[in-house]
Amino acid sequence: MTQQAPVERNAECRAERRGGGARVVVVGATGNVGTSVVLALAEDPCVESVLGLARRMPLWRPPKTSWHAVDVEPGGADLAELFTGADAVVHLAWKFQPTHHPAETWRTNVLGSIRVFDAVAAAGVPALVHASSVGAYSPGPKDRTVDESWPTHGWPQAAYTREKAYLERVLDTYERTHPDVRVVRMRPGFLFKRQSASEQRRIFAGRLLPSRFLRPELLPAVPDLAGLRFQALHTDDAAAAYRAAATLPVRGPFNLAADPPLDAQVLSRILDARSLPVPTAPVRAALAAAWRLHLVPASPDLFDAVLRLPLMDSSRARRELSWEPRHTSVEAVEEFLDGLRSGAGMDTAPLAPDPRHAPRFARSRGRGQGVSAK
Repeated sequence: MTQQAPVERNAECRAERRGGGARVVVVGATGNVGTSVVLALAEDPCVESVLGLARRMPLWRPPKTSWHAVDVEPGGADLAELFTGADAVVHLAWKFQPTHHPAETWRTNVLGSIRVFDAVAAAGVPALVHASSVGAYSPGPKDRTVDESWPTHGWPQAAYTREKAYLERVLDTYERTHPDVRVVRMRPGFLFKRQSASEQRRIFAGRLLPSRFLRPELLPAVPDLAGLRFQALHTDDAAAAYRAAATLPVRGPFNLAADPPLDAQVLSRILDARSLPVPTAPVRAALAAAWRLHLVPASPDLFDAVLRLPLMDSSRARRELSWEPRHTSVEAVEEFLDGLRSGAGMDTAPLAPDPRHAPRFARSRGRGQGVSAK
């Protein structure tokens, strides 16, 4: 679907703002998704200002954006005070680790999110855009796509999917209690960009894994596992959908994914490797052993969840947000792998580059986003 003409978009976004351009608060503004959302909003003529909230203040300085250090966990700052006067709050803050201590991630991801939701209502903010996920969905088909009506009960063994699904139930009640708040739930697939490579390496592969094992060109084969078929999206494309959701009068859930779905055959072509049919059980056993030994932070329960994720139909986002991804899923993964090779990152704490590539990163700071050549 083609994008709306600028005059049409401006007419629609005027319905959402209280005078002048929209004021948008982004909670969790310095990670993979947050940095792309902040930049997308800053470049939107409908947006007057962006307030980025994060636990640690970044060096990155995008246009129209101010920063405030805050923790969303219980006992943190008064979020309603920070939200007062905003036209929309985009909630992205999420803690992936430590997977060995799910009570800690629950405190940030669930209790912290509920604090954000309550503060939106208390401050009278008219719109809340929440980062849900494909991980919120119950196990589903791999041979066809499902729309936003597919059940969102997650995979109960994995903390990530359990927390995403729980927040879907929280928002079900929230929407009934606060019908005056326009609630949007974004459910993207796996999100990749060049600048996120170092962060995602730390989150999922860990700091202890030798770098040589992360060089895609040295992988001899891609394991062809039962259920290994998932969707990916360039983070900047997801950010374009978030921007539209924050500034247009839409409600409800939106699936976000790019073509083609990724499986062992597609991944083997990307990596110039062969695909090799492998039983799932020994792969999971090896991952579980490495996780128990704290060699990798990604849990075997998350591995189980990935193999059960449904494929999503993104027609609603294309239709109601006038959204179309600019990158294929293959291009998003290729860009991420290039960033992995170069240890890419940004001038924010979550996206800090691999230290072994710090000199290259330092030389690139004059290039607008402080992004290394990944």
